[in-house]
Order: sequence, then C-alpha cells, then structure tokens
Amino acid sequence: MIAIIDYGAGNLKNVYRAVINMGFDAKVTSKAEDINNSKAMILPGVGAFGDAIYNLEKADLIDCIKENISKGKYILGICLGFQLFYDVSYEGGCYKGLGLLKGEVVRFSGKLKVPHIGWNSLVFNKEDEIVKGIRNNDYAYFVHSYYVKPDNFEDVILYCDYEVKVPAIVRNNNIIGMQFHPEKSGKVGGKLLKNFGELIK
Repeated sequence: MIAIIDYGAGNLKNVYRAVINMGFDAKVTSKAEDINNSKAMILPGVGAFGDAIYNLEKADLIDCIKENISKGKYILGICLGFQLFYDVSYEGGCYKGLGLLKGEVVRFSGKLKVPHIGWNSLVFNKEDEIVKGIRNNDYAYFVHSYYVKPDNFEDVILYCDYEVKVPAIVRNNNIIGMQFHPEKSGKVGGKLLKNFGELIK
C-alpha cells in the first residue's frame, strides 16, 4: 500500500485516482500507523510552504516521515510536497523545511510570467530508472511561483528551462521529488507514477 499523506494540502483525490489507475494499492491518510505500515509514501501538495510545514507539525507527522525514510522507504514529493524536502523556503517569509535535501526554495525572477503555469518540456540531466520510458522534451504540467535551487544539481534527473534550469525531477536514493503534477500530466505523468510504483515492488 502507498500512503498518500493528508496534511491539509490539496489535490489528494487526483493523486489517489492516478495511483489507483496505474494498478497500485493506495490510501489517503494522516495516521502514523498507516504510514508505518505502507510500502511507500507520497507527499502531495497545493498551497503555501509555511502552512504546509505548520500542518505537518500539528499532525505530528514530521518525525514519522523522517523515520520511515531513514529505514529506506521510498517517498515521492509532488509540487509543494517536493519543495518541503529542502532546508528553507522564502515563500511569504522564511520557513524551515524538512531538511531531507540540501537547498532552498526561491521565487522566480525575470521577465517570464509568474506563476509558471502550463505545459513545459522536460530535459534530461541524467538517466535514472524513475524516468524509464520518458523521452527528452516530453511535456509535463507545472503550476508554481517558487522553485528549488538545490545545493547539488547532481540530484536532478530532469529539468525544465524557464529562464533558469528548474529541477523537474530530483532523486537522492529513496527520496524522489517532482515539481510538476504527474497526476495532471497525461501519459507521461502516468508512466512516472508507474515507475515509482515499480520501484517499491
């Protein structure tokens, strides 16, 4: 069972439906017991970084998530859920993240439209089994005003070009993050979710 962690940040139903459609068992939950008994975790998210961290703390889920990761359990962060993996975000202030990966979350600057909304092509930084079957310049659907600046760009599997190289998929061992929404990215997103499910079999 894949535990889709409910901490009050939206898009849970779409993520659940997408995972089920790929043939995997999943459960939307905010219970530590369910997370501990799962084969993998998904941390989705639509909303603000500060509110998300507050809700995770209030639900007493931060230590639970970290303990499961330390045991080698896979986690997939989607959009805001991915950004929460990092040390700090400057969205609406300065908020400490989960500190699972080194880097910061910053607002886009420059001439392009913010938020970054819509389909953008994915560019390979390196090969990885999480992107099996994905081609260079396949498209995914993004909705975000802030992006990750990782300390180590070697963790980046795919990126997109939006005046800067925006990490689109990052992996560090059992920690995987996607800035775009795979559940809204058609066949490409479905393939990526299937790849994630295959990792935990």
